[in-house]
Amino acid sequence: TECVSGCVCPEGLFDDGRGGCVEQKDCPCIHNSEWYSSGDKIKVDCNTCTCQKGVWKCTDDVCYGTCMIYGSGHYNTFDGKFYDFDGSCEYVATQDFCGDENSSGSFSIITENVPCGTTGVTCSKAIKMFLGVRSQVMKTLSNRIATPFPGTLEVIPEDVGDDVQYWNRTVGLYLVIEASNGVTLIWDKKTTVFIKLSPDYKGKVCGLCGNFDDKANNDFTTRSGLQDSNPLNFGNSWKQSPMCPDVTQEIKPCDLKPHRKSWAEKECSIIQSEVFKICHSKVNPVPFYEACVHDACSCDSGGDCECFCSAVAAYAQECIKVEACVFWRTPDICPIFCDYYN
Repeated sequence: TECVSGCVCPEGLFDDGRGGCVEQKDCPCIHNSEWYSSGDKIKVDCNTCTCQKGVWKCTDDVCYGTCMIYGSGHYNTFDGKFYDFDGSCEYVATQDFCGDENSSGSFSIITENVPCGTTGVTCSKAIKMFLGVRSQVMKTLSNRIATPFPGTLEVIPEDVGDDVQYWNRTVGLYLVIEASNGVTLIWDKKTTVFIKLSPDYKGKVCGLCGNFDDKANNDFTTRSGLQDSNPLNFGNSWKQSPMCPDVTQEIKPCDLKPHRKSWAEKECSIIQSEVFKICHSKVNPVPFYEACVHDACSCDSGGDCECFCSAVAAYAQECIKVEACVFWRTPDICPIFCDYYN
């Protein structure tokens, strides 16, 4: 049935938003500016949503949370808050003891950020993953499990106890450390780290990765429990040593290295190009493009292509999570050769 003059549908039919008229049972649904026909299914995190009479009906499973730390100080929290922080120190990425000093928990993940270039930006070059019951002071866990980056997995030879077990394996480009307490750490052996937490930790964690309570607007909760709107104040509060200097201003490497800006914008334009079109309506490409340009400008001490590739791969990874698989690597753009896997 077609729309009559003025796109007003005959009685009993409904405008389908695409220039046609349909019965109510065939009404489409919209998600991220795209129309879906009745009966179509999409994945939202770990849930499946089905279009029924113009309304999405979704399963109600509680999903794992993922925090991503990559490139020159880019953070995407468990609740999806994207921000930059270029501190040079050790910081709490996430942990599950967030009350007073006597509170207990089962894990702590610390990121060591160091300068990576001459502009002052920092990258996560080392990660320490502590597993086990936390008692009153940090040193009780200091010899449990340490995972230095870059390099191979190193387990300090001390019994971690029966409370938490862990396994490590290599999956493609990534080293995966999975613990029995619902904590998984995934590392690309460069500067990208993913931290996955089971739903049991919802609202029970703190650190640079936020509090995992499905509310992005309160992710900037400082170590003292106060909410802040400034990512610099928030990040500074989670440093491990008071001897480290506070970050006082945002670094803009393209302003400091303007001769690199045009090259960076040209290379990073792949994120906003037709190559990733299938993903644009599902994952906003703008913050990832801006982070890519930021990194491409800042990598002025070698590793230009590696910084660019890591930035694009971060967006591709988010696309995979929403089932928008993009084959973006080519022999000329961030190739991965078969010999690597052999």
